[in-house]
Amino acid sequence: MNARSELRSTTRTSAKRYATILFLCIVVVLSRVAASHIPALHIVHVLGITLAALFAVPAVLGTAYTWLAAMLVRAFFARSCAQPTSFPSVTLVKPLCGDEWNLEQNLVSFFEQDYPGPIQYLFGVHDPDDVALKTVDRLRERYPHAQVDVVVDSRLYGPNRKIANLVNMLEQAKYDVLCFADSDVTVERDYLRRVVGELQSPGVGLVTCVYRGLCAPGWWPGFAAAATNYHFLPGVVTGLALGRARPCFGQTIAMERAMLERIGGLAQFSHHLAEDHAIGSAVRRTGATVSIPPFAVRHACVETRFTKLFAHELRWSRTIRSIDPLGHLGSALMHPLPFAILALLMSGGATWAWCIAGVALAARVVLKWQSDRAVRQTHRHLWLLPMSDILSFGIFIASFFSTRVVWRGFSFNVDGDGLLSPVHDE
Repeated sequence: MNARSELRSTTRTSAKRYATILFLCIVVVLSRVAASHIPALHIVHVLGITLAALFAVPAVLGTAYTWLAAMLVRAFFARSCAQPTSFPSVTLVKPLCGDEWNLEQNLVSFFEQDYPGPIQYLFGVHDPDDVALKTVDRLRERYPHAQVDVVVDSRLYGPNRKIANLVNMLEQAKYDVLCFADSDVTVERDYLRRVVGELQSPGVGLVTCVYRGLCAPGWWPGFAAAATNYHFLPGVVTGLALGRARPCFGQTIAMERAMLERIGGLAQFSHHLAEDHAIGSAVRRTGATVSIPPFAVRHACVETRFTKLFAHELRWSRTIRSIDPLGHLGSALMHPLPFAILALLMSGGATWAWCIAGVALAARVVLKWQSDRAVRQTHRHLWLLPMSDILSFGIFIASFFSTRVVWRGFSFNVDGDGLLSPVHDE
């Protein structure tokens, strides 16, 4: 058993042990209460206050974390980006699948780069009838001088179809600087300059980018964007500052071909759910650094129904749990407002619980304001924040009850090493 599996096993064992102790304590207390002559209403009151105190602890700690995160987000994005010393040729690798919302505008943002060096736009699909190819045809007409190449290849190497697509595409990559970017990402005109500049920094083997939400029309995409902007983004920045986070995101993975060959290529990640995290870990094992520059790309939030939103966010939460179980457990501190609401309900509306809830809400509002300001986003939809926090908390709790995920219509189980195995529904 490797170290990561041992860590997950230890975490699961500890969680089970604590749950068992808590259950036994409840049984003992209830049995003693049942044998006593204490009035039932008094018992309920004492139990409620006890639960309120238990919920208040993570609420207070989470509020402190939120104030810290607000300061760290501001500091992170105030840094300056490394400037490129030269402009090498770059292959932009874009796996496609279907007619995604805003696909053409996402891709246009990459064609509009302010980058003096040659760029190859390499697209790949599994199906020759994939409707995304029509978008590529329109881009060819719109940018006739761009180097556009398309790979249509149905070969698979494991359950991760994205990795299979990338492996097939790399056979046609012309240049030695490779920039992998998901199709649902929109970037600014100086994106490639910043990424290349960071990649040229001493000791850097891979560059990845944090991201913020770009809402599709509708009610539910706003919840997904809020989770991205006010939970994921501050969590990553805080984890980096504290030395706890070692991320790598598929929204941007830039490296040189020599580094890709050094880690053994991409096919080895064809069974990983979090293939981006696995790629980053492989680069770090070589002794190189994974750099995260101080800017954010935009990631499309397109889940227009609650069921789709819940499934997507649950898959993401279980992905994090599979690669960093202790960190995922610790991320409970990212939910101070739901804990404060639970403490308020259990206390019967006690004054001290109202104070905790008010401070928690204020901290979340300040974090939202600082995050929006840091990424130069308009301050709006404040009313959505409490509801989004409650939904995110529910998804966080649900992530502990199964290892099953749904990805692009396929069901998988995720083992202790983050590897996928298909689920065949009867």
